[in-house]
Amino acid sequence: MNHHHPQHDRAEPDSAERQQAARRSTLVSVVVNIVLSSAQIVIGFWAHSSALIADGIHSLSDLLSDFVVLLAGKHSGKAPDSDHHYGHQRYENAASLVLGLLLLSVGCGMLYSAANKFYDPASIPAVHGIALWVALLALVSKEALFRYMLAVAQRVRSSMLIANAWHARSDAASSLVVAIGVAGNLLGYPILDPVAALLVGFMVSRMGWRFAWDAMHDLMDRAASEEDVAAIRATLLATPGIVGVHDLRTRKMGDLIQVDVHLEVDGNINVFAAHAITEAARQQVLQRHPVLDVMTHIDPAEHYRAPAA
Repeated sequence: MNHHHPQHDRAEPDSAERQQAARRSTLVSVVVNIVLSSAQIVIGFWAHSSALIADGIHSLSDLLSDFVVLLAGKHSGKAPDSDHHYGHQRYENAASLVLGLLLLSVGCGMLYSAANKFYDPASIPAVHGIALWVALLALVSKEALFRYMLAVAQRVRSSMLIANAWHARSDAASSLVVAIGVAGNLLGYPILDPVAALLVGFMVSRMGWRFAWDAMHDLMDRAASEEDVAAIRATLLATPGIVGVHDLRTRKMGDLIQVDVHLEVDGNINVFAAHAITEAARQQVLQRHPVLDVMTHIDPAEHYRAPAA
């Protein structure tokens, strides 16, 4: 017999906190990136630094990703409805995929733009000194933003917010490379400015590919980690009355796990007792693990003999 218990009978205790944290940290990121991208692009054009302009465009891509995170955070907490019986947690996976594809496209654009500069190195202009100060300011600001966003993401255990925090870290790393490239240009090595832009493009593309690849696997029903599956199995087996566990299957739903499992109980007990045992096992899993829901199937254990009283 099958027992499917809908998700809405169990309120997610940190759902409101997670959405609030996502909004707050993302709005901070929006403000920082608006200021930095404006300064980098304007000063980059004025100071003739292609690396600084590339970094500013990267910061602009952060603004779009921030709005994607806000949108996903708003929708992922919605309760199940007639079109989404398992809830809307996969908005987070979809948002991570969008972030990854955004980073990948921006990175490829940077690579193309920087590569064109190498066809005529003599035409690369000298960079004005103010570009170095802007690059250093961006480096400090983005590293501070990364540390703040990562702390918030880890506190509420959101993979989408962690992805967005590392997006900010990619900006900090790119700003470091840009600062080095601008400094090299000022020291008489103008080729280092487009080299810095090229490295920024490579770093952004690599990070975008990784995020997009992971998110795509989650959207294709990737199972939970071996450690999580083993821990869920142990919790089920530790429930009094559960004799065995088989056909334990999991799939990711946002940051949570959907579980399907066959539970073996003494075949001599009645249906009500068997149901109570499996419900107790389900509640243990929901309380101890990041699980969205557990679908249980009751099987009579073969050759089971109840322990003597």
